[in-house]
Amino acid sequence: MFRKYLAVLCLAAAVSLGAWSSARAIDFKVSGTWSMAFGVGDTGLINKRNGRHVNNGDRFNARQRALLFLRAIASESLQGNVAFKLSPQVWGSANTGGALGTDGTEVKIGQANLEWAPPDSDLRIKMGLQFVSLPQAAGGSSIFDDRVAGITANYMFNENVGLTGVWMRPLNDNYAGGNFRAGSDTGIYSKEPAGYLDNMDLFMLALPLRFDGISLTPWAMLGMQGRNTPYFMEYYDNWFGDGAPAVGTTPFLARLEGIDGMNIRNLNPTSKPYGAMFWAGLPVRVNDLDGWNIEFDFNYGYVESLGRFDAAKRNDWSDTVRGSMERQGWVAKALVEYKTDWGKPGIFGWYGSGDDDNVKNGSERMPSICAYGNFTSFMGYGEGMDWEVNWFYRAKSLSYAGTWGIGAFVRDVSFIDDVNHLFRVAWWGGTNSPGMVKYMTQSSAWEAPTNRYDSLYMTTNDNLLEFNLVTRWDIYENLECLVDLGYIANFMDNDTWKKGYKNFGTYQKQDAWKAQVIFQYDF
Repeated sequence: MFRKYLAVLCLAAAVSLGAWSSARAIDFKVSGTWSMAFGVGDTGLINKRNGRHVNNGDRFNARQRALLFLRAIASESLQGNVAFKLSPQVWGSANTGGALGTDGTEVKIGQANLEWAPPDSDLRIKMGLQFVSLPQAAGGSSIFDDRVAGITANYMFNENVGLTGVWMRPLNDNYAGGNFRAGSDTGIYSKEPAGYLDNMDLFMLALPLRFDGISLTPWAMLGMQGRNTPYFMEYYDNWFGDGAPAVGTTPFLARLEGIDGMNIRNLNPTSKPYGAMFWAGLPVRVNDLDGWNIEFDFNYGYVESLGRFDAAKRNDWSDTVRGSMERQGWVAKALVEYKTDWGKPGIFGWYGSGDDDNVKNGSERMPSICAYGNFTSFMGYGEGMDWEVNWFYRAKSLSYAGTWGIGAFVRDVSFIDDVNHLFRVAWWGGTNSPGMVKYMTQSSAWEAPTNRYDSLYMTTNDNLLEFNLVTRWDIYENLECLVDLGYIANFMDNDTWKKGYKNFGTYQKQDAWKAQVIFQYDF
């Protein structure tokens, strides 16, 4: 480990010497963020199953993260950027470098890109590992908001009209090859080699429009994924037993197909080499109306089916329905707030299309890749709160798909200098048909939000009531302390979910809660 630290010091020395000698024209700028989080809570919605307590993880956690950004600026038309990430380190965890000795290997490259402009041009290009967030308003992105490899190009025709084009490659060469993914009881292994037809490519065009008091950005994104792309993180070695495959997860990728959480078997992939994907959106902001701020966002998404499967009712393999992996749907979000002398009160709401009770026509929930909804800070990751240190939040990716909700808030309320408060309350409901429950496994509704990357699966009979209280204290100009309290009252419908996966057994539901303190230093 000493050699690694020595290498970092040598790199820093080389950068400094380079700036002094041959690269005297280069201006190096360094910035960073240190975050420390301490939290206690229980995010599980189940207390007991079959009379035994459910392990919802440690009640207390302490974790930290450090980000270092280095920019090498040659001119306004040329610069290189790299971001080093030391995170997330859980105190006491050997795997993350937080155990005794603190000698983990959690140094990662978060971003590494080149920004440049052609000579005598208003075109701006960024290529490499970078952060991309699709145009959004009111509650964060419902589709894509993360680091990715790609190229971004921006051009401003004038101060009111611009054009943005993006090519992203989120996935490629991850398929291990030969995985069990076809469908008979004897098992059929793929003959396709590793890395074959497993790339995903996305192409987005946006038209940002800015006028007095209003901004809107219509955009559309086309995509393609190879027939082996959905399988690169999945393991089918548990195909038998309870009848459902053991599915691995990735920190950034939500399930694009309409099979997430379903009790399936005999998954037959398509013969097509690639499947089509499409998303579109229209975010609108009006923020110059005598203290009013109004935001609206509409998104639509479609992912072509890459195969069919057998969906069993309550694990009864003599009673199955042939289902489709197609998924398409929409989400609408809105927020209205008003600025006063004492704070900003407001309301927000959303509605996402949900599944009908027919698996033959696929899923009617909007697909997403790595969404981060932020209307709330328990079901969502919270506006301004980084997900890597916000340990006690339920949905690591929240697209609002298959849910609806309405909420109220008041923020920027201050009784003491340098201390302000935000209070939110939100009533969640589901838009999925209760008839789908007979095909669902236990993890789809109750435990999945702690380890999956899509919205909580809720039917029209289910509801949750969420409360947030967030306090920010600006200790110094560069140091803040955030206290985040959250509570979810659980109104998921017992009678509905007792009709699901038969091995779900008896259970006792519970409310979820959290309390955490986050210190963040920015320079």
